[in-house]
Amino acid sequence: MKTVMVTGASGMIGLALTETLLEKGFKVIGTDSKPNDFVNSPNYSFVQASIDDKDNITNTLNGSSVDALVHLACSCDNDFPPVLSSAEEKKSAAVDKYLYKAAVDAGVGDIILLSTYQVYAPQKTREPIRETSDEKPTTVYGKMKYDSEKAMAKIVTKSPSCKGVIARVSPVYTKKFIDNLKAKVYDPKEGCAFVYGYGDYGYSFCCVYNLVDFIVGILNIAPGVNYMGVYNVCDTKPIAAKDILETLRESHAVGAVVQRNLGSEGIKGLFSFGGGKNDYRYNDISLACSNISYDNTKAQRISAFRWKLSNTK
Repeated sequence: MKTVMVTGASGMIGLALTETLLEKGFKVIGTDSKPNDFVNSPNYSFVQASIDDKDNITNTLNGSSVDALVHLACSCDNDFPPVLSSAEEKKSAAVDKYLYKAAVDAGVGDIILLSTYQVYAPQKTREPIRETSDEKPTTVYGKMKYDSEKAMAKIVTKSPSCKGVIARVSPVYTKKFIDNLKAKVYDPKEGCAFVYGYGDYGYSFCCVYNLVDFIVGILNIAPGVNYMGVYNVCDTKPIAAKDILETLRESHAVGAVVQRNLGSEGIKGLFSFGGGKNDYRYNDISLACSNISYDNTKAQRISAFRWKLSNTK
């Protein structure tokens, strides 16, 4: 069975992925700046190191016969600060300079990078966004991940023995982690949730377990099959605002809900959430009811995308 190195192994996504990989018989090497509950588990080894610790991470790659690298560090989940700091940007850039080359030099056969839907240019139509859509990140986080994509592609294209996969993931959620869901229907300035009309408009999200299934699917592809490239990884259907509110009510995560009218100009610039382009949960209210979606047809060839808001763990 393959040996998989997971960076950011102690984050929410890293923990969910590690659990599934171990259940399926993979050997896992986890790296993170803080330990996790899998330390001392069978088939699991852990290296406590920051992802920008070049010597430690490179030595681990060279000494462990790693078959696949899943790079989750420098990505947002429940451990990431809401607003990106310059330190986070510098760390990601430093990692881009060494990690992918170190993996290729160590003989790693697969590199899977967790990127973001925010690398795409703002959508002007209601057509689903596909992997071939224009790329023009407008947020700090989107640009940071796009730079990481380009750094990986530059290295992998020069190595015929290594295959690169970029997963452009929509905001993640689980039954317990609802921060990304709440950001779409909650106005922190007013201190309340809001909805336009009956809340029939929706947003693209990704259940963490759909992402995990996709990564495992990539790792299980038979040799000789060409699967390199970019994938949109998200739930098959957007989640309606009314369903988000219902979920938040059930978990007592929201109180009063204000119904608002969607005016052509009244909504634009009315307020911004968080730090704008520095906040990866920034909610562009002018696009609230646009029903922008991301086409995951390509990713569905890899896994079933069986998880949704109603059955997530």
